[in-house]
Amino acid sequence: MDRLTAELETIERSAQAAHEAATHEESRSEDSHDTRSIEAGYLAGAQAARAAELKKLLVVFRDLPVREWGPADLISAGALVQAELDGKPGWFFLVGAGAAGMHIDMAGHKVQVVTVQSPLGDALVGRRAGESSEIESQKGSTEVEILGAY
Repeated sequence: MDRLTAELETIERSAQAAHEAATHEESRSEDSHDTRSIEAGYLAGAQAARAAELKKLLVVFRDLPVREWGPADLISAGALVQAELDGKPGWFFLVGAGAAGMHIDMAGHKVQVVTVQSPLGDALVGRRAGESSEIESQKGSTEVEILGAY
């Protein structure tokens, strides 16, 4: 949530600056080939859309139920999972949507945020610690061994 809040603040400042640039009198087109104002407007719009997306993600994360997973519990959104992918250990935080690909430093571990809809998320959801699964991709299959869920 801290990372998303910081990103939101940066995007909102950038969107405001782009909006001001788009509407500033010096941005008026000097001829039909001058697109500075239009480009600044597109940038402001894209940044405003990203800000809206981040606000929705913050609500999702704020309302995400926090619980502890035991060895017998099925993995689902909200779980912090330790797993090995083809023998390489990693930490993954499962979310329902959004923020995928983001990395978070947590207690000295690099944790990757993964959606439950992703191939890795799909390989983890509904399984328990100690189980294995495979991810099929164009590059071949990758074995996933679940070491624990927290």
